Amino acid sequence: MSAAGRDTGGNPIQLLLHVPVPWVYVLTYLAGVGLQMAFPWHVRKSGSPLIAGWAVFAVGLAIAGWGWTIFHNARTTTVPGEASSQLIRRGPYRMSRNPMYVGLAIAYLGEAGLQNQVWPMVLLPLTLAYVNWIVIPVEEERLNEVFPGEYERYRKSVRRWL
Repeated sequence: MSAAGRDTGGNPIQLLLHVPVPWVYVLTYLAGVGLQMAFPWHVRKSGSPLIAGWAVFAVGLAIAGWGWTIFHNARTTTVPGEASSQLIRRGPYRMSRNPMYVGLAIAYLGEAGLQNQVWPMVLLPLTLAYVNWIVIPVEEERLNEVFPGEYERYRKSVRRWL
């Protein structure tokens, strides 16, 4: 059963599982932009932050896109709580069990750097905490159910993040 199909009983944390994870990153970033506009906070630019920001953004986008492409080509789900058709262990999944989330976080930091915005960076740990302690446990529980033993071996050999 998908996370979206579960009875939430009005639990706000469970209700958050209805929001696709990439949108959680986007919405958090936009909240940071709102704070940035209300309470401007910038860091002093030095060197070439534009090039560095683009490079960081591109690396994050490449990692997230690579992970998503592997899932898409394998015809398995990217929805937390839905049963995967196969356990992916190739490509970036050899180094991280969650490269799409890692990539999104890196791209998020690159965008904040490009825009010289501090507030989105301050809020990023909230999104990472939500993903780490709410979303990923739901995914891992489901993977354990669908791939007993195999997922546990994978979990022990590859880190959750990096």
